[in-house]
Amino acid sequence: MAQRVGITERAVHRILAELEEGGYVTRQRDGRRNTYRVHAARPLRHPIEAHRTIGDLIDAVVG
Repeated sequence: MAQRVGITERAVHRILAELEEGGYVTRQRDGRRNTYRVHAARPLRHPIEAHRTIGDLIDAVVG
């Protein structure tokens, strides 16, 4: 993921930890790997965008 986005692995770990702490993703251990579940119904954090959800953002980016 880090290589594809163009950031360090450490930055990805930090971002995922923040998202998990905020309740935006849930991590589940699967052997030696982690599987993440995105909670698409969660609202965006900023008050101006709070009427939008994570799912809305994903739809806008992915299409």
